Amino acid sequence: MAQDFNLDDAIRKVPNYPKEGILFFDITSILTNPEAFRHCIDRMVDIYKDQNIGAVAGIESRGFIFAAPLADRLGIPLILVRKAGKLPGETYRQDYNLEYGAAAVEIHKTDVPAGKDVLLIDDLIATGGTLNAAKSILEQGGATVKKVFGVIGLPFLNYQEKLPGVEVTTLIQYQDEKM
Repeated sequence: MAQDFNLDDAIRKVPNYPKEGILFFDITSILTNPEAFRHCIDRMVDIYKDQNIGAVAGIESRGFIFAAPLADRLGIPLILVRKAGKLPGETYRQDYNLEYGAAAVEIHKTDVPAGKDVLLIDDLIATGGTLNAAKSILEQGGATVKKVFGVIGLPFLNYQEKLPGVEVTTLIQYQDEKM
């Protein structure tokens, strides 16, 4: 895949969604464009193929879409970070605050690879709250999270403040919510 692929052209920007004044960066347009999706997965493989990662953890639900093919190509386990109440087994759970409420994420206790480095993946990194919660539950199980990946990064929302000491990598960054 050519490194000069323009990912920005493949990302749909939806103004005033989910509320007035918000610019929504929609990755579904990447998924309907096989060249764009392949570009993302190929770039992820290039970045992480020599990083000695023990597992990949994807955040529900769009993080699953990017984490699964990476785990497959690297030949390492895929861990699902689910919304609370979706897993049937014994779980680690972390509650966290959202802009307008609270949420929780869970991981099966048996899925966490104690003593291994886990790469945490989501489609978009905004405030970092969900990723920080997922990092906390992986660490409860004895894993280490030193790296986080997102296709899109919104550093103007200060995600790095919630992810201190973690290397955050994105394929594209937007510095504001202007079209």
